[in-house]
Amino acid sequence: MQAVSKARLQIHFCVLLWGFTAILGKLISLPALPLVWWRVLLVTVALLLMPRVWRGLRAMPARLRWAYAGIGVLVSLHWLTFYAAIKLANASVGATCMALGPVFLAFVEPWIARRKFDPREMLIGVAVVPGVVMVVGGVPPGMRMGIAVGVVCALLVALFSAFNKRMVEHGDPLTITCIELGAGTVFLGLLAPLLPHAGPAFVLPDMHDALLLLALSFGCTLLPFALALVALRHLSAFGVQMVTNLEPVYAIVLAVLLLDEQRQLDGWFYAGVAVILAAVFAHPLLHRKRGEPEQPELLAVAESHNIVE
Repeated sequence: MQAVSKARLQIHFCVLLWGFTAILGKLISLPALPLVWWRVLLVTVALLLMPRVWRGLRAMPARLRWAYAGIGVLVSLHWLTFYAAIKLANASVGATCMALGPVFLAFVEPWIARRKFDPREMLIGVAVVPGVVMVVGGVPPGMRMGIAVGVVCALLVALFSAFNKRMVEHGDPLTITCIELGAGTVFLGLLAPLLPHAGPAFVLPDMHDALLLLALSFGCTLLPFALALVALRHLSAFGVQMVTNLEPVYAIVLAVLLLDEQRQLDGWFYAGVAVILAAVFAHPLLHRKRGEPEQPELLAVAESHNIVE
């Protein structure tokens, strides 16, 4: 098999694994905060076992370490709202809201990256509005709080993706990921007492949840992280982005097959998903048309949404 074809299969497999994160989030019985705390803790510990990470930490100036730690706070809040949206609604709703991330990115990146705003990007935001309306109308009223939390999640992923894009060249990706997730672990532990309804961050999982947490941390985070790093050597960033935009599709299909979620949602929801995804796929096409450079970005802190811009 040619290297390029193998890399394409690897990226599709990575996106499939990322799609499982929403499914596992629904299957794990822990509340959102301890679920995320265990996930970031397990991944951080695994990364700290790598000598490459320690070399990167020693070589990185303290100012940069603090900057990445700040981004890690945004990462932890993103994951917290992502799993909260799944708990409040379902996996399909959480995955659909995550698809709004590139749309928000079109608006926040010019401000963060200090580049001129392209009016064409506003068309993406306008195009998404009917899809969001249809999605809201296609879910039971009891799930609409999950949509609201999911929209906040998408805004957070746009914010830290833009910051990571601005700073990703200043350090080794594994080291950056370790700092961000390590900072997220500490932040969530400190945040837990301030959110009494969320419960404590440290909740010892039972055997069922422990196995699913291991699958989430290693099978759906570190494994696709490693595979995607290899695949990016043979594929353009644009090509990878077009594949990774399929993550909500994979997640929704898996939710239908494994969780039978189509019984909770009607046709308006899926019509709205189609509209949102059309805008999401238009986003990288717009950037490619503008002739902007394609640069691989940091992986593993937000499923596929942070591979490329």
